[in-house]
Parts: sequence; C-alpha cells; structure tokens
Amino acid sequence: MFKGHPKGLFVAFFTNMGERFGFYTMMAILVLFLQARYGLTEAQAGDYYSWFYFAIYALALLGGLFADWTKKYKMVILLGQIIMFAGYAIIAIPGMPLSIALLGLFTIALGNGLFKGNLQAVVGQLYDDEKYSKLRDSAFMVFYMGINIGAFFAPFVATGIRNYWLRSHGFLHDGSIPALCHQFKNGTMTDTAQFADLAHKVDLNGTYANNLSGFADSYLNIFAQGYNYAFALAACAMVVSLLVYIIFNKSLPNKEKTVAAATDKPKVKTGATPIIVALSLIAASSLVFNYTMDNYKLGLAIGLFLGFASWIFLSSTKEEKPSVTSLLLVYVVVIFFWMSFHQNGLTLTFFARDYTVKEVGPLTFLFFNLESILCVIATIAGLVMVFSGNKETKNKLIGGALTLVFGAICFYMIGTYGDKNPISPEVFQSFNPLFIVALTPLVMGFFGMLNKRGIEPSTPRKIGIGMIIAALGFLVVLIVSINLVSPYLLGGVAPGAEGRVSPYWLMSSYLILTVAELFLSPMGLSFVSKVAPVRFQGLMQGGWLLATAVGNKLLFVGSLLWGRIDLYMLWAMFLLCCLVSAVFIFAIMKRLENATK
Repeated sequence: MFKGHPKGLFVAFFTNMGERFGFYTMMAILVLFLQARYGLTEAQAGDYYSWFYFAIYALALLGGLFADWTKKYKMVILLGQIIMFAGYAIIAIPGMPLSIALLGLFTIALGNGLFKGNLQAVVGQLYDDEKYSKLRDSAFMVFYMGINIGAFFAPFVATGIRNYWLRSHGFLHDGSIPALCHQFKNGTMTDTAQFADLAHKVDLNGTYANNLSGFADSYLNIFAQGYNYAFALAACAMVVSLLVYIIFNKSLPNKEKTVAAATDKPKVKTGATPIIVALSLIAASSLVFNYTMDNYKLGLAIGLFLGFASWIFLSSTKEEKPSVTSLLLVYVVVIFFWMSFHQNGLTLTFFARDYTVKEVGPLTFLFFNLESILCVIATIAGLVMVFSGNKETKNKLIGGALTLVFGAICFYMIGTYGDKNPISPEVFQSFNPLFIVALTPLVMGFFGMLNKRGIEPSTPRKIGIGMIIAALGFLVVLIVSINLVSPYLLGGVAPGAEGRVSPYWLMSSYLILTVAELFLSPMGLSFVSKVAPVRFQGLMQGGWLLATAVGNKLLFVGSLLWGRIDLYMLWAMFLLCCLVSAVFIFAIMKRLENATK
C-alpha cells in the first residue's frame, strides 16, 4: 500500500488515524449524548450538531490562513493536536452543564481547524516532488484509509464503554428509553405503560420496579456518564496521535523556505477592497437570512463562504485566477455533498434508533459485535489472498489458513449467540469506515487498471460520478421508508417491532454512500493540492473544509424536517441535491479539467 510513496505518508497516515479514532468516537455518540444528557429535541440536538460540524471545518480556514502566514505548517499541526486534547478532556467530565460541554466542543473544533487542513496540505507537499507527482491521487486514498481505520473501531468502543457502564449499574441499553425518561420527567409522556414495560426489561435487578421517577433519574445519569467516559478515551487517542507526530514528523516536508521564496514571485494585490467586499457579503447574508428565514446563523455560515470566495478571488493574481475559480466551483458541489452525506451522524442515526430493529439473529449479529466482525474481516482477507492474482504459494497458504481458522471461529460464534441479540444504533456508523478500508484497494486497483488502458477518468470527473452514486445511496432508504409511519405521526411513542425494518437496508445505503465518498472526498483533496496556487496551499485546503463546513451547517435541515414531513420525502430531498450537484459539475467539466493540466 505504501510502496513507492515517500516515508512522510506513513507518518501522516498514523497521525491522522489516531486523531480520527478520537474524533469519530465522539461523533458516533454526540447527538445521542446531547439528547440523553440535556433532554434536547431532534431539532435542537441537530442544531448544535450542525454548528459543531460547521466550526470544525470552518476553523480550518483560520488554520490554513495561520499556516500560510507563518509558513510553519508542522508547528500549527502540533498546536492543533494539543488544543483538541484539551477539548476532549473538558467534555469527558461527567455532570457538566450544557454551556461547558459546548465550550469543550468549540475547543475541539478550534484544534481540529489548526490540524486537519494543514496535515492535508503537508501530504500534498510530499507529492510536489516530480518523482512522486503521479502518485498523488493514490496517496490521498491511502491517507483516507488512515482516517477510516480509526473511525471503524470508534463506534464499537464508544458503545462498549457505555454498555459496560450501564451494566455495571444494573441496566441494559435501550436507545428509546432516554427520550421517554425526559418525557416522564417533564410531564409530556403520552404512554406510561410503554415506559414502565421498557424500564422493567432493562432494570436487571428490579431496583426500580415501582419507582419510575427514580428509574428515569438514574438511567439518564448512568447513560450519559457512559458517554463521558467514551469521550475520555477519545482524549487518550489524541495523546497517541500526538506522540506519533512528535517522534516521526521529521519525515514530513518543511516548506518554510520554499514557500517563502514562491510568495516573492507573484505581485500580491493589497488594499482594503477584497476585505471590504468579503465583510459586506458576510453581513448582507446574515441580514437577508435573518429576515427571510429567521436564521441569521445560516446566513452567517453562507456569508463566510461567500466572503472567503470573494476575498481569495480578488486577492489572486491574473495567473492564479483560473485555478482559484475552478476550486471555488468545486467547493459549491462539496457543500451539497456533505450536507447529504453527513446525515449518517444525524437523521440516519435517528433512523437506526427509531426505525431499525433492536434485535437481530445470530448471523446478522456477526456484523454488530467487534470481535466477530474482526473475524469476518480476517476470513474475507484470507479468501482474497487465496483467489488473488498473486501466484506465490506462501501467500495462498497463509490465506487458506486465515480462512479456515477465522471462518471456524465465526461459525462457533454463531452457535453461541441467541435467537435475538440486541444491537446499538451507534454501531451503524462503523460500516462507512469499514467499507472505505475494504473498498479503497479495490477502487485504487480499478483506477489503476483504467490508467493502464489510458481511460482513467479525470479527478473532476470522478467527483461528478461520486455525486450520482450518492443519489443512489439515498434511493435505498427512500424505498424502504415509503410504508413507514413518519415521526410526526408517532406522538412521542417509540415504534414497535412491526414498524421497524431490517438493518441491511441501512447497511446497503452506507455501502453505496461509501463508494460515492471514495469517488469524491480523497479525489477532492487531491484536486485541491494539485490546483491550488503555491502561496495559497494551506488556505485553499482550508477553503475546501470551509465548503464542507457550510454543508455541515446545512445538516440541521434534516433534523428540522425529521418530525415535519414524511420520511421518504426527506430522503428524496437529499437525493435531488446530489443529482443537481452532479449535473452542475459535469456542466463545468471542461473548465475543471483544464485547471489540472
């Protein structure tokens, strides 16, 4: 996988993998933690979630600007890691009020802004060397695998910690109960009988058999504490990432001198005009959205993007403008992709909690237990080694041994599971990174085969294809949602078994969306590093993340409409966003392809 690549990619890979493990441990449970701990509605939790996701990527613009100004990319990355650790430490403290938890989230977002875009910029700098330039696209796919190896384990670990903490206090997990506890406490419950029945099932010792009030208080407290300790593990993961970076960062390029020399060549436009235009767009957008939608926050997010776009365009030289314009057009597409894709941590998580079966059979449970899914992965890896084109007998023997040993373990595990095995909604988020790790070599091999035949699609064309594939991912959940009772008709009652669907619908949707992500996200990072003007390397990576931030701010659209429209209509909206974006990017394809030459 690393063959032919510079050693610095190895360092960036593991630095990113540790940080992403911590990040996705938190993201797998964040919206559920906010609802369980603070009693927020889906719309309120979605608003905080979208603002946090927005800040993570928007502050990357600040990080890119700071790195381009100081030319100390590696120092800024280190500072970001330290700040992120402090943020995780804050939200790991049990019992903190919402204001302190939000402070912790902002601290994480600030550190991530300094870290994420600049690490991506440094990876791109590794391939500025003519010796490695042809490996740029594959390098970002390998780098992307580092993100998702960490992200795969995160949901399992987060739910494992929470479930352990619940069980150690005499409770089982049921994702429907926290909302019912809050309804009971605030007097809005419509079905006390259902609440009492569920409480009886999860109270292992019968401690609260006749005390629903005491049960509600205790269950919510223990449930939220379990999540706090998962956040603490995320802080530990940041320490590992930090140590890897400190020890091995010498393998990463130091661009201080070369970038400084490059910035002396173009005549940089100065003056107040770009700044005035940018600030005016930010202010105008905030006012317009405040008066038309009563949502100045959304206007501020969109205004920041428009302000950045105008400032970077007006500040660029004549030679830089074609590249800058091409990047800004791709950023527009990115907004709508991430608005749709990152519903996996919001409305698709709500769907997993409220509309997917709570218990599965032994064969399906293989994919919802960490030990068993690792055995499944090892079995499949063995089969790949046996039937791959590699003719070495040693590799085939190793593959056969893996298949037999871990296949037997899987078969044994199926026999130990019951007919009904509980699953957690958070675990669904592990399928996206799992599919990325599994599919990345296949997609890289597919692109390599096309490259040898001289028919590999250009990077912008891959992005457009990715948008079409993403639309198909939402088509899957749209189909299964047609006959489901929509949230606004439930009246606060958790759906019964008859109103829930097989987990394979959501797993299939994640599979298709993952393929779309592989066509778009690492290709987008490669496109930015390839096209960005030298003096704007960090800033244009920050611009990519700012566009991602605006898309993430628009996540609230999903949670806002969750209880207001039919489910199939919600998924249809995201499907159309992806299709319209695909049409747009193919309409400007010639311009984008010219920018990469």
